[in-house]
Amino acid sequence: MAHVVIVGAGQAGAACAAKLRALGFDGAVTIIGEEPAPPYQRPPLSKAYLMGEMEEERLWLRSADFYADQRITLRLGRRAEALDTAARVVTVGGEAIPYDDLVLTTGSVPRRLPAAIGGDLAGVYTVRTLADVDAMRGEFLAGRRLVIVGGGYIGLEAAAVAAKLGLDVTVLEMASRILQRVAAPETSDYFRALHGAHGVKILESTGLERLLGEGRVSGVRLSDGRELAADFVIAGVGIVPATGLAEAAGIVTDNGIATDALGRTSVPHVWAAGDCASFPWKGGRLRLESVGNAIDQAEVVAENILGGAVAYDAKPWFWSDQYDCKLQIAGLNTGYDRIVTRPGEGAAVSFWYFRGDDLLAVDAMNDSRAYMVGKRLIEMGKSPDPAVVADPGTELKALLKG
Repeated sequence: MAHVVIVGAGQAGAACAAKLRALGFDGAVTIIGEEPAPPYQRPPLSKAYLMGEMEEERLWLRSADFYADQRITLRLGRRAEALDTAARVVTVGGEAIPYDDLVLTTGSVPRRLPAAIGGDLAGVYTVRTLADVDAMRGEFLAGRRLVIVGGGYIGLEAAAVAAKLGLDVTVLEMASRILQRVAAPETSDYFRALHGAHGVKILESTGLERLLGEGRVSGVRLSDGRELAADFVIAGVGIVPATGLAEAAGIVTDNGIATDALGRTSVPHVWAAGDCASFPWKGGRLRLESVGNAIDQAEVVAENILGGAVAYDAKPWFWSDQYDCKLQIAGLNTGYDRIVTRPGEGAAVSFWYFRGDDLLAVDAMNDSRAYMVGKRLIEMGKSPDPAVVADPGTELKALLKG
């Protein structure tokens, strides 16, 4: 009986296993995961779960019964230690598990603050896993002082939760503005103002020299010499693809585990999907860190394991929830040279990224209609006239017919 082994029990791993069964695969399916919890949603970790508004079981992607009913074996709390691609065996807890096809959905790991500057002190956290958030939840008490290193989406989402819970929050951003790597100045300005309205202090163009404290963090020293007191610190300085198992097995990596358009790695019968995988994109390579990509790419891999020849056609989209603002992003803004601002109803607004006359992406704040229309236009390869987009009198749906 054929055996598909999936290493990585996140969104991509769960999606691949479910798709194999939905397509009629009758062989054995095994998911190996380092965490003790079954596959779960990560986005709510830094929002509803951290706020205490969501119980752990509501994070689970599927019920425990689903895996039993679908004959999907979960090996949780177990780390894949080695991969022998010639023998087609993965070693887990000293046990050699044979496979016919192996899918690497190992995800990504957070960058941590270096121990040399105090990153190993108690009271310093990252936000990536259930265990990470469980470890820090007790720190979120009104009146306490939190310093967040990094003004990306993870850091800002944690700042929003902390501010809502009554903490004194400071965000440090080494770049000249928050969200500089991922968004236009207009989006940065929007979220800077939003956080300021909730009492969060944002220090841009401000680096971290070191963390202060003996055994436990008590403050931070900034690159300009200032010192700030801190009861705890969250590092939100990005993530990197988890490629260690693949690299040790001699699988080619290129900003992640390199795959072809079908999801195949450089080694026969080994596939990759999700945060850990990079794939061909418009003459180059792309790696996406999003739920949508993890699901879609993993499902394409499942089809191709069963003999399909489906090229992965990425349709990038992302979201972030901060306070009462829902940011929805369609497309990738790389290479934009123009931003068009479109007011929505009430306080809603959207920013449309163009390169010349070509629409690349849309950032929509509390404007789901702008997001949905923008996403559809990008998928269709259609670019509306920027002046028409900017005109609040233009009916958005009319853009789809132009």
